[in-house]
Amino acid sequence: MKIFTVLLGVCLVFMFVWERVDMVRVGYQIERLKRDKTVLERQRDELRVKFSSLSASNRIAKLATEKLGMSLPQQGQVIMVQSRPSVTPSADGAPAVVRVAKNYLPSRRD
Repeated sequence: MKIFTVLLGVCLVFMFVWERVDMVRVGYQIERLKRDKTVLERQRDELRVKFSSLSASNRIAKLATEKLGMSLPQQGQVIMVQSRPSVTPSADGAPAVVRVAKNYLPSRRD
């Protein structure tokens, strides 16, 4: 009976020590995750700033004209197509003809 009591006491001490060690391990893990969260939030903020600067319409227009040789469309090159016509169909019931602007750029040979 004495051996059983000593064995039970050793098991309880072992469980107590294991629980404390596990609590310390979890505490370190929580601190590491907090640091990771801070780093990720900083990266997110930097990416938001970078996205804002890269997606600025003035910058895109400048790159399109200077690097890609694009220009603003001329009168009649842009045609708005609506999914639901705002005007009533013609008297004969024929559907309206939709014209789409085509790109007439010369093909590049690499």
